[in-house]
Formats: sequence, structure tokens, C-alpha cells
Amino acid sequence: MAKLINSADDLVAKTVLLTIYALGLRVGEFVKLKASDIDSKRMMVHIVGKGLKDRYVIMPQTLLESLRYYWKNTPTRKSLWLFPSKDHTEHLSTHQVRRMFYHWKTVAGIQRKGGIHILRHCYATHLLESGVDLRTIQLLLGHSLISSTTIYTHLRQDYAEKIKTPLDMIANKLDLPSIRGV
Repeated sequence: MAKLINSADDLVAKTVLLTIYALGLRVGEFVKLKASDIDSKRMMVHIVGKGLKDRYVIMPQTLLESLRYYWKNTPTRKSLWLFPSKDHTEHLSTHQVRRMFYHWKTVAGIQRKGGIHILRHCYATHLLESGVDLRTIQLLLGHSLISSTTIYTHLRQDYAEKIKTPLDMIANKLDLPSIRGV
């Protein structure tokens, strides 16, 4: 993620990539963000999701600071939209955002297949790997069904090797016969 985000030397593109990843958004949710959706006191962002289902996601401090910098250094304030089109009458289109993603992915030298939705997948996977439970991830992603969220339970091998199972955690307290020589 850092390689991709760092590859963007344009303030708008960098903020676009950072925002989608930091909030785990679908592209359609991202383009419709408004400044009024950001609650900096509660550190939450209001998202109008698929099927017009509302949800709130956690606003990382880093993203808040980046959005403030973006807001002060672009003519964005002329628009209702947080990420407006060039003429400020509409929001960026999903096509423009996807094209931006592919451009910066190429600049970063990332060969891995996948479109911009990979940012949402990485967000969910990184939450899971940091210990966030599936139910919380389900709410943050706006999934109606937990089965939609369970696709993120695939584990990287290096991560799986670090997991200490419940049995391993109590093994030194157990009085078990030696199994050596079996």
C-alpha cells in the first residue's frame, strides 16, 4: 500500500488513494463523499453505501491531517463534493478514479493483477491481521451478510506461522504423557 500511495506525486491522486484505502471504500462510495460527511470531533466518516445503506467508519488521524492539507491546497471548497470534477459541478467519476489507480499502480511498478477494489480488500485484510474481529470488519465494510466478510479470512503464510493456538498457549501447564519416540 505504501509503495502505491507514495508513487502518486500529485496531491489529488495521493489523497484519493489514501482515502479509499484508509476507509475501505468502494469506488462508488468514495466519489460521493462530501466534506459534510466528515465528523472530525468523533473521528468518523459517514458513508452512503450500496443500496443507500448508511454507515460510519473510523477516521484515521493520518487521513484527517491529509484531507485538511488537501482541502487547503486545492480549489475543492468551491464544490459540494470532497473530490470534485475539474469544473466543480460534479464529483469525480468512478472511471476517472479507476484510471488514476491504474496509472499510479504502473508508476509504482506493481505487477500484481487487480483493480482499485484491491484497496478495500487490503483494508479488510490488514484489519483482520491486526486482530479486529470479523463482526467489526463487517460493519466497517457495510456488508449485510457475515459470509461476505469471511472472504478476508484467508491467511498469508508468514502471518499464519506467528499465530499461537489456544493449545500452544496452555501446553506448558498441561500434564501430558511424553509422545517422544512415537
